[in-house]
Amino acid sequence: MKAKIQKKDTVLVLTGKDKGKKGEVVKVDTGKNRVWVAKRNIVTKHVKPSQTEPGGLQKKEAPIHISNVMLVCPKCEQANRPKRDTLNNGERVRVCRKCAEVIL
Repeated sequence: MKAKIQKKDTVLVLTGKDKGKKGEVVKVDTGKNRVWVAKRNIVTKHVKPSQTEPGGLQKKEAPIHISNVMLVCPKCEQANRPKRDTLNNGERVRVCRKCAEVIL
C-alpha cells in the first residue's frame, strides 16, 4: 500500500508526548509504516565514545507510526486524511477532503 504521507509534508501528531503539534516529515519508511517528524518525538540515546567522537547523551528524532500522524492541507491549514483521486490524464493525486484542493 502506498503511503498517503510523503517527505516534506506538514503533519499533525495525534498521540504521544507531542500530541497536537505540527512538524515536517523528514523520512518515511513504508515497509514499517513509520515517519520521522522534524523536532518531534525526541529521545535521548546513550552513545559510546569512539576514537573520533566523544561519547555522551545524544538527542535524536524517533519514528512515529504513520497512523498517529495526520496530513495538514497547505491551503486550508486543516488536518485530514487525504483521498486518492485520478485526474483526466490518468495521474493519481492526493485530494483534501475539506477544501477539495489537490495536495502536491
